[in-house]
Amino acid sequence: MGGRARHEIEIEGRKVALSNLEKLLYPSGFTKGQVIDYYARVSRFILPHLKDRPVTLVRFPDGVGGEHFYEKAAPKFTPEWVRTFPVPRREGGSRIRYIVIDDPATLVWCANLAALELHPFLHRAPAIGSPTAVVFDLDPGDGTDILTCAEVGFRLKEALEGMRLESFPKVSGSKGIQLYVPLNTPVTYTATRRFARGLAQRMEQEHGDLVVSEMSKSVRKGRVFIDWSQNSDFKTTVAVYSLRAKQDRPYVSLPVKWEELRRAVALGKTEVLYFEPEAALKRVEEFGDLFAAVQERKQKVPDR
Repeated sequence: MGGRARHEIEIEGRKVALSNLEKLLYPSGFTKGQVIDYYARVSRFILPHLKDRPVTLVRFPDGVGGEHFYEKAAPKFTPEWVRTFPVPRREGGSRIRYIVIDDPATLVWCANLAALELHPFLHRAPAIGSPTAVVFDLDPGDGTDILTCAEVGFRLKEALEGMRLESFPKVSGSKGIQLYVPLNTPVTYTATRRFARGLAQRMEQEHGDLVVSEMSKSVRKGRVFIDWSQNSDFKTTVAVYSLRAKQDRPYVSLPVKWEELRRAVALGKTEVLYFEPEAALKRVEEFGDLFAAVQERKQKVPDR
């Protein structure tokens, strides 16, 4: 980041340096300053979903068309007031000190690093072995789209309701939909991963023309892959209200109502399920946090 066009703001007593606010990060005309402004304005909605969760920053210093990298370890220049938490490496050895975004100042500081996407774990520190939700990532294969993902989502919702489990959808801000099943009760990743995989396989058995549960991309054509593997202690999932950097426009990973998905399918319009920052902010002011229950609802996955 260049030394020019650099200034400092104060957020809740924390001084945060900002730089290169006019830099274009999305070809559609969305600048770094607008990225920071979005995260500042959505902070009261996104922060409850990031609190106490180690997070991977997906940084795009030259915008969505340039190189990007997943930053797990807090960089050496991280301010002392930014909270971090040590997470063991899968292969052993030293721990990785992940950033934890608990306050508006840390959120804005991360946005200034061009961390367009924020990917938290499914657990909260220090209970890093206990996920607070199960997530199903619905990924459309060739020949399908977000509307096909919605159709699969309806079937998953019905199956979960048969087990007395409530689920909450969000559009990923990319191609698909993610379905969250809040737990907020003691559980292990072994249990949630087994449950997610078993249900994905059941969906494939019952709806083989529409669903696939295997990782191989060669079998996904014309079907939706239910990615159950996100339910792992080493994986992170894009946060609700996070920007995405998959396209030229800054779409948001945003909660939606089931009736909105049904309406979109009925209309056959994919575009109504993509939301840019201003539309996302308007929605949260109108509807509040449609994902609040994911933080609060207590449920248990079946033993088998």
